[in-house]
Amino acid sequence: MKALAWNAGVPLAACALLAATWSRPLGWLLVCLVAAALIAVVLVAVHHAEIVALRVGEPFGTLILALAVTVIEAGLIVSMMLSGGAGTSALVRDTVFATVMIICNGVVGLCLLTGAIRHHVLAFRIEGTSQALSVLAALVTLTLVLPAYTTTVPGPTYSPGQLVFAGAASLVLYAVFVFVQTVRHRGYFLPVGAEADEDAQPPPARAAWASFGLLALSLVAVIGLAKTLSPSIQSGVETAAAPAAVVGIAIALLVLAPETMAAVRAANRNRMQTSLNLALGSALATIGLTIPVVAALSIQLGLPLELGLAGKETVLLALTLLVSTLTFAGGSATVLQGVVHLVLFAAFLFLAVVP
Repeated sequence: MKALAWNAGVPLAACALLAATWSRPLGWLLVCLVAAALIAVVLVAVHHAEIVALRVGEPFGTLILALAVTVIEAGLIVSMMLSGGAGTSALVRDTVFATVMIICNGVVGLCLLTGAIRHHVLAFRIEGTSQALSVLAALVTLTLVLPAYTTTVPGPTYSPGQLVFAGAASLVLYAVFVFVQTVRHRGYFLPVGAEADEDAQPPPARAAWASFGLLALSLVAVIGLAKTLSPSIQSGVETAAAPAAVVGIAIALLVLAPETMAAVRAANRNRMQTSLNLALGSALATIGLTIPVVAALSIQLGLPLELGLAGKETVLLALTLLVSTLTFAGGSATVLQGVVHLVLFAAFLFLAVVP
C-alpha cells in the first residue's frame, strides 16, 4: 500500500510543482527542486511502464512507452517552435539528431555494457533489429541528410513540396514498421527465451489500467518539467559560450530518461531484445511522428525549418549507422560492442561542445 501511494503520489506532486512553476523564472532553489522532481518522476514512470508492459506483453509494452514519450516530445518541440519563432528553426533538427545519437550510441551502448558485464553474451533477434535499423537509416537520410544537398531552395531546407514528401514518407515507413512489429511478424521482436521467463506474471487488468494512467501523468510531468528547466539550461549554455545545439542535446537527454532507464533494466535482466525494441522504437517514433507534425506546422504557419545536417554531424551519423549494422549483424553482442557505442556517444558529446 505504501509503495502504491508513493508511485501514485510522485506524479501528482510533480504535476502540482509543474503547475506552480510554469512560465515563471526559476531561482537556483527552484531549479534544484524541479530537477529532483524530474528524477523522481522518471523512476516512477519506468515502474508503471514495466507494469503495463507485463500486462500487454512484448512488443506492445515497449511500443506504448515509446509512443507516449514521442507524442509528448513532439508537443514540446511544437510549443517551443511557436513561442520561439524563427530563432528555433534548427531546434527540430538538433533535437531529432541528438535523440538518434543518444539512443543508437548512448542507450544501446549502456545497455550492452551493463548487460554484458553481468551476462557476458547478450542475445537478440537479428530479424527484428535489422528491420528496425533499415527503417531508421532510411528515415534519417530522408529527413536529416538530403535537405543539405537539395537545390530547389537555398540552405539546408526542403521546399514545401519536398517537406510534404518527407513527412508523408516518414509517416508511411513508421506505420508499416509498427504493423510488422505488432501484427505481421510480431515474433521477430519477442525476447529471446521469453517462454522460460516464469517470474514475469502479468498484473491484474485494474492495476495495469491504473499504471497506464499514472504513466501518462508521469510522462506529462517529465516533459513539462524538462521544458520548465530548458530556459535555465539555455542560460547555462550561453554562459558557457557553448554551441546552440547543446540545448537540443540537453532536452533530448531529459526527455529520453524514462526510456533509457527502462532499457537498461531490461538489459540487466538479460532481455536485450526488449531493450532494443524500446531504444530503436523510440528513435523511429521520434522521426516518424515528429517530422510530419512539424512539417505540417511549418507549411501552415510559414515557420522556417532547417533540417539538413552539417558535414561533421553527417559523418557521425554515418559512422553510427555503420557500427550499429555491424553490432546487430550477428544476433549477439559482448562488452566490446557496448564500449564502441559509448565511445561514439562520447565523441558526439565532445564535438558538440568543442566543434
